[in-house]
Amino acid sequence: MSLEAEDLNRRLLRARDAMDRSFAEPLDVPALAAIAHISPAHFARRFRSLFRETPHRYLQRRRVERSMFLLRETGRSVTDVCLDVGFTSLGTFSRTFRAIVGETPRAYRAGHGPVVAPNCVQLAALRPGLVVWPLAQKSSSG
Repeated sequence: MSLEAEDLNRRLLRARDAMDRSFAEPLDVPALAAIAHISPAHFARRFRSLFRETPHRYLQRRRVERSMFLLRETGRSVTDVCLDVGFTSLGTFSRTFRAIVGETPRAYRAGHGPVVAPNCVQLAALRPGLVVWPLAQKSSSG
């Protein structure tokens, strides 16, 4: 890998880290491109080629991941969770949540209580869009 490509990847990682830290704040491609010190169009193209999803989709997925935690672990209303993670519309939040997770926020909360497992296992098992394995299996002896 050339030094130029390595430098660009490092700057794109810096922008992605900024998205991870500030996912609940309003973020747009020009602001993220400024972090990476490249044009917005070039940022969007390179981000997608490196991370296999657009910056907007990455940000939505991070917000949904956080909302999944809040829905499981707190008693806050779906509207409060929606606003806490950076969505400004409950309809957009519900539609995006369902597209990524496969069920509505309310159905997700009803079917998923607090998880009792190490945090690293929770993160791996509950990441939307990935294969999920059972956290605990019942033995069939008897």
